[in-house]
Amino acid sequence: MRLDRELVPGRPDLPPLVFLHEGLGSLALWRDFPRQVAAACGGATTLVYSRAGYGQSPPAQLPRPVTYMHDEALVALPRVLADAGVERPVLVGHSDGASIALLYAGAGHPVTGLVLLAPHVFVEDRTIAGIEAATRAYDEGPLRARLARHHADVDATFRGWSDIWLSPEFRSWDITAALPAITSPILLIQEAGDPYGTVAQLDAIESGVGAPVTRLVVPGTGHSPHESAPDEVATAIAGFLDDA
Repeated sequence: MRLDRELVPGRPDLPPLVFLHEGLGSLALWRDFPRQVAAACGGATTLVYSRAGYGQSPPAQLPRPVTYMHDEALVALPRVLADAGVERPVLVGHSDGASIALLYAGAGHPVTGLVLLAPHVFVEDRTIAGIEAATRAYDEGPLRARLARHHADVDATFRGWSDIWLSPEFRSWDITAALPAITSPILLIQEAGDPYGTVAQLDAIESGVGAPVTRLVVPGTGHSPHESAPDEVATAIAGFLDDA
């Protein structure tokens, strides 16, 4: 399967940056942020791609199983990195992408560091309420119209995400058991009023991993700190990697 990807070579002495998008994201929806981070870090190689079922990548098999993020972390991501020739990356994951990054590192795959934007490691009532609100916005039209510009099959993309998260069997999803095996440094970034999760997610990661953790909580009520505070977040990532 050939995924939609963008690989921008950079300095070989810097760890490569691999961007893992959110549950409704894609390569295009990262916009200029990967380039901004690469520049702030001194010209690192960047790899950005759309997972199957997102952006212009081939469709995914639906309905998604509860283990879909495990499948992405343990099967799909190693193939993507091998195909791109990327080793020991810094994984920059947003939301679902952050969970995938944690699962990948927790399985023992070598990483230089993890940058986790609005991560989740278990399901909160706040998360479900946020997805229910997103589903209403999608059904009423505004959200669907915005997403349709970025996904080849927007309905499959949205329903593939919302249906599994809102299913009863997903309420027990919890990946905290993967955390103790992670020993690479971690940067956690979240907006203070994130509608999809509380700072309990950050607390669980910080207390669960066997690694140094840096936290940055920025003002805002959104789920994308790299969009609400791009300069601050890019600078924080560069500083984190300087110290890693």
